Parts: sequence; structure tokens; C-alpha cells
Amino acid sequence: MTTDTFLYVTYIATTPDKVWTAILEGDVTRQYWGGNANVAPKGWKKGAPWQHAAEGGKGALRCVGEILEIIPQQKLVLTWADPGDAGNPAKHSRVALEIESVGDMVRLTVTHDQLDQAMGQKISKGWPMVCASMKSFLETGRALSIFGSCAPATAGARAP
Repeated sequence: MTTDTFLYVTYIATTPDKVWTAILEGDVTRQYWGGNANVAPKGWKKGAPWQHAAEGGKGALRCVGEILEIIPQQKLVLTWADPGDAGNPAKHSRVALEIESVGDMVRLTVTHDQLDQAMGQKISKGWPMVCASMKSFLETGRALSIFGSCAPATAGARAP
């Protein structure tokens, strides 16, 4: 683990509730995140495990971690690790997703810190794509095809 930090800020023409739903609800997450879903098998609460999994949350695990802080419609803080590093806390990084109303928009701030070099390289490309796809999905109902082999969101998909 290092002290490297990645910061990404975007503005989305939507409400905090819709951004919150897009982050936590696997059926929504998969629409803009290349078919992958965020799931918390024991519920979205402090201390509970969470997973980012393929096939809408039913497939191979992409990331795993623990929920460190949760303030509905405002802030979610998670540990973040590759599944193979789940048992090695030294390989875990931390992600904070902060949601703030700014007029008729939402400012979404992603702060991913405690990064090692390998994870830093992965997420520095991944977060901008994921956030752009989420923004597009929430504003237009159409996600971006962010992973070359993944199809875009299902035709007729609707943003929350």
C-alpha cells in the first residue's frame, strides 16, 4: 500500500437519490458498468462486505471489500481489492464516493487512495470511463460501451 491518491470529479444533471441508486443497486450498476454490478450480500451497512461482480452480480468477482462508511445519498467509503488479495489488507485500497447537490446538478467526487502502482494504473483508466458511462446513462438513459468486449446497456434500458 502507498499513499498515492486518484481524484475524479464529474457533474451530472440528475438528483442525489438517482446517483445513489446507480451506485448501490446492482440492476442499475450493470447498465452503465459493462454488465458488472455492485452487490452487498449482507446489506449496504458499515462493516458489511461488498462485491463488484460480472453478469449483473451473479458472475466472477471483479473487486471485493468492506463498507467503511455510508451516509445515504451523500457518501460511501469502501475498501477495494482484487479478489485474489481479499485476505491481504496490505493490498487493499480505499474509495470514497461523495455526492453533493450543486444547483440542479450533482457533483460526484471519487477519491481512490492507498493505491499501489498496479491498482493505480487500473483505476486511473477505469474510473473516468465508469463515471462517464454513469453520467450518460443517468442523463440520457444510454450508457457507453466502456469495455471493448462488453455490449452497451440493453436497448430500452431506463435510468432510475
